[in-house]
Parts: sequence; structure tokens; C-alpha cells
Amino acid sequence: MKLKLIAPAIVDENKRGMQGRAFQLPPLALATVAASTPEHVDVEIIDEAIEPINYGCDADLVGITSLTRFAPHAYEIADRFRTRGVKVVMGGLHPSAVPEEAIQHCDSVVIGEAESIWHTLITDFEKNRLKKFYKNKNFIDLSLVRTPRRDLYKKERYLFTHLIQTTRGCPFNCSFCSVTKFFGRTFRTRPVECVIKEIREMRTKFLGFSDDNIFGNRVYARKLFSALKYEGVIWMGQSSVNIADDPNLLRLAARSGCKGLFIGLESAECESLDQMNKGFLNPDQFKDSITRLHDEGIGVLGAFVLGNDNEDTSIFQKTLEFAKKIKIDLAQFAILTPYPGTAIYNRLIKQNRIFNFDWAKYDAGNAVFKPLKMTAERLKEEVDKMWREFYQFDAILHRLVTLGKRLPVQVLPLLLLNFSFRKEIAATQEL
Repeated sequence: MKLKLIAPAIVDENKRGMQGRAFQLPPLALATVAASTPEHVDVEIIDEAIEPINYGCDADLVGITSLTRFAPHAYEIADRFRTRGVKVVMGGLHPSAVPEEAIQHCDSVVIGEAESIWHTLITDFEKNRLKKFYKNKNFIDLSLVRTPRRDLYKKERYLFTHLIQTTRGCPFNCSFCSVTKFFGRTFRTRPVECVIKEIREMRTKFLGFSDDNIFGNRVYARKLFSALKYEGVIWMGQSSVNIADDPNLLRLAARSGCKGLFIGLESAECESLDQMNKGFLNPDQFKDSITRLHDEGIGVLGAFVLGNDNEDTSIFQKTLEFAKKIKIDLAQFAILTPYPGTAIYNRLIKQNRIFNFDWAKYDAGNAVFKPLKMTAERLKEEVDKMWREFYQFDAILHRLVTLGKRLPVQVLPLLLLNFSFRKEIAATQEL
């Protein structure tokens, strides 16, 4: 039996949103699914971001994962394979949120996490009794998740392949985020000894943690970082900014090899944070928090979301100046996007404010709903302008001169990342 696992990509640059994907990362989720596949099955991972799809390949079954912005193209892929008589299974965030829509383009939909039901699905396929929908009754015990099949990556096509996941779930339930519904409202953790074993098997000194909040369970984080500090690795991950409120844990993270964090700051306005269900954050404390992170040698990519109901056109310049004031090293500016299944989607649907259901536009770079205090066109125009201004050549140089005094070790990689973001902007906008 031959199984093709496909990660769709937007290959038309004119359709791409500005999310600063500076470097293409391998599809960890598909490698994890591949690890749950019975050994007698011949598995191949196809990442369309680095290679074209061969629709004439000898596939018996095709599995496609999809985020919302890739959904229309993912459906096209599925339809083409089904036209040839190949069975298709879809999963991931978008099909899980709208399974009745997805099933119109495939033979089966995996709703939520796939690993513990994937073996059953494969068996059902081989016995010609594939069900339309597969869903776990409970969230997966992460101690049972197998090591991802990284041997299936075309490693020469990626700059970086050493991603690892230690936790799933998030209790914050932010209004715009799909994570809580997909992975649950509690933090589930993998045994630290399993994580360390997997890191050693990768034989690398550079790691990326794919966890949505690596510091989310602080008891677990202490155990993990205490073990990591003996491995001699350098790592990056994602975190909530309130990690800076725990100096001992922050220091331990730095000693374990943490050199960079993606942090969802979301807004410079308290009212906006309240609307996003992130009222536990205080923008007045962000500058001090970033300083503490820098003092520990940790660089910061701060992310902001624009378009909340309380915001008028003054929010754009205020946010841009705020991002510079708090001295983050990289910034991401996203348009509030009502992904299916999220609280913000449900609210805006009830208010009849979503006017665009072309999922390809759900890339955080296009406005698909009617803001209250500006037009959708103005929202996109101003967010695009924020990207351009933050990554102007002189602004990058100013940041890096300042950075050299605080984070000398990170100057070169952050220089490359800043100019990679600039290159991404240049692909869609005129600098």
C-alpha cells in the first residue's frame, strides 16, 4: 500500500498574505502522522512549498492537511486525486472546524488529533470500509505519541528541520485562536525523558519547539529546561510574555539554550486585549518584560493583531511606535481574522459582518469582515504600511546597532531574519 501525505502551499505569490514566513519549515504534523502509520505501508511526505505534486503518482491513499488559507487549494488537490479514483483523507485545523464542508471534497475527514485513530483508519481503508468521519473521544495521551518520521523530509530543501513538540493545548482560549478547540483547554505534556531521547536522536545543537506556549505549564517547563541545560543545545520557541514575570524560570530557560521567542503581544491597547480574551496582559509592562528577556540573552519576535472593534485609524501609528518603543527585534502585524470555529468567527457571523468567505483570503493579511470604526480596505492598507515601515532599511539597521549591545550572539541570525521579512514584503508590496 502506498500512502502520500500532502502539505498544500500557496504557490501563486499574488495570493500570498504577509505573514513573514522567512524560512520554510517542514510539516511536523505529517511526520507525526507518518509515525503512526502501520509499518507495512509505504509512506511519502510531499510538501508543495518545496516540490510540485505529481498527480500521476501510484498512490493508493492520499492524506491532506490544511490550514484555512490553504483550504481552497487543498480541495483542488483532493478533487484531482479523486477524479483518478484515489481515496482521499483530509485533516488539520480547517477540515476539523468545518468537516461537513471538507467531506464534499474527500472520502474521509479526521476531526482533531489523528495519531490514535490513524491506525484504525488505515485498517478500515484496507478492508474497504472507510468511514466519513473519524474523531477521538478524548485528547491523546502524549506519552503514547511516536517520534515523528523526520527521515521522510527532503532535508536538503530546508534550511532547518529540527522541530520538536513537547506540549499541546492552551487554557487561554483567545477569541481569534483555533488552538484551544483543536488541542483542548489544558496543557498536556510529553515525558521529559522522551523529549530528551528524541533530541539526542536528531543529533543537532539547534532546535525549534513548535509548542504554542513552551512555558505554559511552568512545573513541566522547569523539568524540561533543567534537563536541556545538560544537552548543549540552542533553541527557539513560542511563549506568552508573562514568562518575564518569573525570573527564575526565565533564567533557567536561558541557561538551557533559549535564544529566541515568538511572543503574542497582540496589542498596545488594554481594551483590545480584553476583546481578544487576553485581558491578563498589560501593555504598560511589555517594555520591562522585553528588557528582562534581552538581559537573559533572548531575542523577541512580537506579534500584533489589528482590527478590533474598539480601534480606529489611530491604532496603526500607535502600535508601530509602541513596537519600536519596547525594542522588540522582529515584529509581525496581522489583521484580525475570524477563522472557522473560533469565538470571533461565531460573533461576527451573528452580527452579519463577515463579507468574504474565500478561505484563501483568511491569511491574516486580508480583511474579510467589516470593522466598526474604519473600512476593511483601510484596515488592510494600514497594516501593509506598518510592515513596510517597520522593515525599512534604516529601521533595520537602527535595531541591529542597538541589538549588538544587548544580544551580540544573535546579531547575525536576527539580521538575516529582518532582511528575510523585508524580502517577503517586497514580494507583495512596493518598498
